[in-house]
Amino acid sequence: MTTQIQVEQVKPASGIPHWSIAARITFRFVFVYLGLFIVYFCPLWLQDLLFIKKQSHLVLGGIWPMRQTVFWVGTHIFRMTASPAPGVGYDGSFFWLQAFCLLSISLVASGIWSVLDRRRENYAALHKWFRLVIRFVLAALMFAYGMFKVIPAQMPYPNLFQLVRPFGQFLQMEVLWTYMGTAPSYEIFAGCAELLGGILLLIPRTVTFGALVCLAVLTNVFVIDMSYNVANKLQVLHFLLLCMFLLAPEFSRLANFFVLNRDAAPSAQPRLFHTLRANRIAMSAQVILASYLLAANVYATWSNYWLAYADGAPKPALYGIWDVDQFSLDGEVRPPLLTDNDRFRRVIFDKGIIWELNSISTDDGTAGFQRPDNSLAYYRASINVRDKTLTLTNPDPGTGRGWQARFTFERPALNQLILDGEMDKHRLHLELHLFDRRKFELVSSGFRWVQ
Repeated sequence: MTTQIQVEQVKPASGIPHWSIAARITFRFVFVYLGLFIVYFCPLWLQDLLFIKKQSHLVLGGIWPMRQTVFWVGTHIFRMTASPAPGVGYDGSFFWLQAFCLLSISLVASGIWSVLDRRRENYAALHKWFRLVIRFVLAALMFAYGMFKVIPAQMPYPNLFQLVRPFGQFLQMEVLWTYMGTAPSYEIFAGCAELLGGILLLIPRTVTFGALVCLAVLTNVFVIDMSYNVANKLQVLHFLLLCMFLLAPEFSRLANFFVLNRDAAPSAQPRLFHTLRANRIAMSAQVILASYLLAANVYATWSNYWLAYADGAPKPALYGIWDVDQFSLDGEVRPPLLTDNDRFRRVIFDKGIIWELNSISTDDGTAGFQRPDNSLAYYRASINVRDKTLTLTNPDPGTGRGWQARFTFERPALNQLILDGEMDKHRLHLELHLFDRRKFELVSSGFRWVQ
């Protein structure tokens, strides 16, 4: 008799499931907050997926009224003296303030919603469809993350600049990128784990399994981002919230299986439609959309990153690490003294990312001039092989606008290079020889079954 009464309290005579007040209020808040997160954060990633040319790093957050709201909150609530900036990735003050604004808006909106819609018994239908949206958003994000590693474009093999710099000068994030890029097989393995989670999310029967895989993978990513100061902590934290949303209805089943050693009943999540035919059509549509997401990520990663910046990109004509044998400044030969920082010890030509300036070369690569104290000066390089000219420009658009240095070069042999030109109103003459990068232990050592 007691059991029957309890069932009647949960399911009234009308057959409409009854949610508790706490469940209804929680769902309203979560629905508003995660919905706003998807609207304001995910378009940054969707531009690549939909092949839309990027217009702004902030996208919707950079237009009225969010931009003005973020600036007002930064000035009047957090007493910021400088304007909020996007920063690197999603960790700039603008994005953290935007997350605070979304949280505040969600609290107010869910409160108003609770008052206006207080008589509703449940949000079962809305939850069903919102869960579908979350599944595809999270799966698409996992595809984007995973494909960048399966096609090892996110963390490419260490470039020549990284090979010649002292380890102590590396950024924490660069240490992570370097150790991942040094072992492409591990990077590919990590990407496969992320892809697996995304694929499982798109199959209705394996949603819970997929959410668990994503939760494990993203927890590892979040801890790594926190430990190595990767500028993506805020976004990954919200990805974890998406996982928790998918797993929340299955909590009792998961507790029975993993903790209480009890039988786990089948999932009670309802189907999208009442008829078999409608559900089959919906499944076909999901398969088509999933195939597009996977194919689009393959294309975007391969064409936009692998062929442009990673190992698939063409190497500059003077690619290599060139040790300076003779250096002349305004006609005066300068001996190789460690105290002479007006002299260069190496010149490096590569296609790599300039980490210190958060910049990527878009011409014929990047040139780095290394001084005796191991510091590097980076420049964008434009190499004309026919005319044998080298033009350097400042890679930082914020400083040195219009600065240029011009050289002519000769290659008496494949491993010899002569540069003559002018830089900073000084005449330079450099005679260089090509250093064999295979002499670096990091490059020459590889996987071995037996050490």
